[in-house]
Amino acid sequence: MKLELIKQAGGVLVPANDYTAEKLTKFKTGNQFPAEIKLPRNQAFHGKVFAFFQFCFEHWAGGHEFQQESLQFDSFRKQLTISAGFYDQVFSLNKSDFTLEAKSLSFGSMDQEEFEACYNALIQAAMTNIFHSADEQTLNHLISFF
Repeated sequence: MKLELIKQAGGVLVPANDYTAEKLTKFKTGNQFPAEIKLPRNQAFHGKVFAFFQFCFEHWAGGHEFQQESLQFDSFRKQLTISAGFYDQVFSLNKSDFTLEAKSLSFGSMDQEEFEACYNALIQAAMTNIFHSADEQTLNHLISFF
């Protein structure tokens, strides 16, 4: 059951709407119930991460033209995500070898806390792999993403 709650002073969670209040009447007062609470994803922060990807891609590409730039950007984004340590190992049919696939950054795949950790790791991966010899102006622009 998915319920919307509001945290009030003292850590008390109360129903956010009539639907949730009605559902909570099924729970006996004083009993303990396991719950999984997720921080909602921040849409503005999600946009900031993708602006960071775009900045990194433009610096990495260095003015090169790509036949399918959107495909190249998507591949770049995934490679940077893997470099940041956010990946899954996918084994071949015969299980003798595997490839690395970037974790999805979609709202349904990561909660806000994991997404923030991923962003911090992306910054470190970009500093190591892309901006290691950047000029001062580029580094100043890069700092604006921190």
